[in-house]
Amino acid sequence: MKKFFLFAMVALSVYSCQNDDSTADSSFSMKAAGADYVHPAAVQTVSGAITTNTTWTNDRVWEIDGVITVKDGAKLTIQAGTFIKAKPLAAGIATGVLVITKTGQIDAQGTVESPIVFTSYNLLDDNADTVAAPGDFGGVVILGDAEVNTGTTTNIVEGLDDQLNFTEFYYGGSNNNHNGGILSYVRIEYAGRILDTDVEINGLTLAGVGLGTTVNHIQVSYGRDDSFEFFGGKVNATHLVSFAADDDNFDFDFGYTGNITKAIALADSNSTHSLSGGNPDSNGIELDNNSTGTLTSLITRPVISQLSIIGVSSSAVADLYENAIHVRRAGNISLTDVTVTGYNTGIRWDAPSLPSNSSYLRVSIHGFDNVALPTGTTIAGLGTSTSTVDPATRWNLTQPFFNNGALDLAGTTGAFRTEQLWTNGWTRF
Repeated sequence: MKKFFLFAMVALSVYSCQNDDSTADSSFSMKAAGADYVHPAAVQTVSGAITTNTTWTNDRVWEIDGVITVKDGAKLTIQAGTFIKAKPLAAGIATGVLVITKTGQIDAQGTVESPIVFTSYNLLDDNADTVAAPGDFGGVVILGDAEVNTGTTTNIVEGLDDQLNFTEFYYGGSNNNHNGGILSYVRIEYAGRILDTDVEINGLTLAGVGLGTTVNHIQVSYGRDDSFEFFGGKVNATHLVSFAADDDNFDFDFGYTGNITKAIALADSNSTHSLSGGNPDSNGIELDNNSTGTLTSLITRPVISQLSIIGVSSSAVADLYENAIHVRRAGNISLTDVTVTGYNTGIRWDAPSLPSNSSYLRVSIHGFDNVALPTGTTIAGLGTSTSTVDPATRWNLTQPFFNNGALDLAGTTGAFRTEQLWTNGWTRF
């Protein structure tokens, strides 16, 4: 039987845990050698396009062979408690990707007790000797025809560049009320389809997705690229958990202007770590207006409230990462009730992005090596920059996340400000 082991569990069940961090590393350290997933014995393999209303039932494991598209007005319904995996290909590589195109919808509504789980085939094979790894599952992609700032409606999501019928994978348009369906109480684990350097699929990709789409209670764990990436669109999302991402926990591009409410990013130093030119490239948030930093009429500006970005408790371990928040290439950000800690760089703006073009309310951002802003800088709502967190101070679990005692804001900010322990029951670490 496979069991998930947890080194310092987890912030999300604070009443039963204490952080006995005897070393400098307070990572969560979920090691993939095994999960004990109780799942049906029957396996049904699916491939190709879904063009009529279809239901994936929870009485079998659904195995995705290649890239599945939902299109032509079809809706894919996935029952609560359903397990989905990718079909292993040559050399154990899995490429199973579920794509909801602009003309399709998804209805995936799990529950607290029975979430829908996309995961590694190695956790569903009843073999205690196999080990899950990032990239065992391809990823979940929703495409829409809401606004993006690229000036075209023929945008292609990274990681699908090798597909033959490009038109199926276009996103972007003028329909900001686009409805791609519902994702609720869903876990996506060990995702990441890699075609080449910087050509990857994330755990959950939302591209040109509109306000009519419902996204809530989603956990993405151990992705081979980003956990969540938003390419334009206006979809709102709530109750998001990013755990142990290889690259960025949350990535925003191409004019995304939706609202993200109640979200937490948790670092794990034992996960893989993205590099760029040999340097750390993993961020809590990475945000671009576009790849060239060109000013457009529609600027990337996510509106984020009740967010916690939790790194590690040692500046040396934090060397594995880049920034907690990286705002660059003319992008902006709105932050309310945000706590950031455990990265060497708390927040970094790269010109032409400017701190003064963003907004802040009840925000506490700290880094080991530098503070949120240059010393003495004051921004309304953020205040004057303060001293760095002392990495020698033991972290504790007096709040529903790892933090330094100096940053305890008495529950007035962060992911659990208005709803404590909303991660209980449906998440897995």
